[in-house]
Amino acid sequence: MQVDIRQIDVIAPNLHRRYSGVTSTVMALLPHQAKVARIAAVGAHIPDCVPKVRMRDVIWGGWQKPRVWHARRNDEMIVGLLLKFVLRQPWKLLFTSAAQRRHSAFTRWMMRRMDAIIATSEMAASYLERESVVIEHGVDLRRFQPPEDKERAWKESGLPGRYGIGAFGRVRAQKGSDLFVDAMIALLPKYPEWTAVMTGLEAIEEAAFVSDLKKRIADAGLSERILMLGEVPREEVPLWFRRVSLYVAPMRWEGFGLTTLEAMASGAAVVATRTGASPRIVRDGQTGDLIPADDGQALQSAIEPYLADPSMCHERGRKGLDTARQHHDIQLEVAGIQNVYERLMFEKDCQK
Repeated sequence: MQVDIRQIDVIAPNLHRRYSGVTSTVMALLPHQAKVARIAAVGAHIPDCVPKVRMRDVIWGGWQKPRVWHARRNDEMIVGLLLKFVLRQPWKLLFTSAAQRRHSAFTRWMMRRMDAIIATSEMAASYLERESVVIEHGVDLRRFQPPEDKERAWKESGLPGRYGIGAFGRVRAQKGSDLFVDAMIALLPKYPEWTAVMTGLEAIEEAAFVSDLKKRIADAGLSERILMLGEVPREEVPLWFRRVSLYVAPMRWEGFGLTTLEAMASGAAVVATRTGASPRIVRDGQTGDLIPADDGQALQSAIEPYLADPSMCHERGRKGLDTARQHHDIQLEVAGIQNVYERLMFEKDCQK
């Protein structure tokens, strides 16, 4: 939906051509933000229902009035800095940081020139060298919701077994994809009613890693019970969350980990590593289990009780759904971000 930039106060750039977790976050937020803010996106992967502008309109319209440039990646910060300090346009620069690690010197230099910083968790905020506002990600509870019957939803997938266990997101070592595959190879032969599904981008640079995973699965004779479906269309993502009874987030490190929330909102129990926001989101022993990162044996040990007793998935999935609905509605995130926008539009430029 192309809009006139003269009617826009906030630009949300998505300048990566490749779909990523940040892209998913931006696209989930924008339809809700557009109801309360004069906001538009620029870049790739923008749904037709979201207001958008062209980059040339951003450049030529940048002198008209102060606007907020809300960056979430380094290259988007760079563009914002060029607009403000090279073209001398009256932008207010905002950066959202999810990283739970020390930033590079260049990133720290750029962040010092932002007018405001949002951190997606207290942990992410602790790595910043300046004041920030902590606003945790939320989940779209209309898009991610449980089916009436998990077993029936799984049966409709046409895949083997009665129950599904999933790990969704880009297939690579950082996401712990190999740990999940190894756990499934060890456990599924003992639990024939379960089938595992992986969805997510299999990037060219990860070809050797992905090929090795597929070989391990084939060598174990489990190609029909450990499915690697690759990247699925965005509109199909909620469907897979609704189908699985148990969701596994085996990341070695993670900025936030939105898929954990999406799984909980879909009524799935969760086994997650203590990375990203999972320690705050998952109630250990109640809505799922938390384990150390990069510990394959701990992962297997945490998953197996659910496979042995699927009723645990139902009970903990129900509690996780309650948690998502009560504390992690995306509307809370939208309201928090809107407060930052409004403050920026009415304050003077920060002094660097």
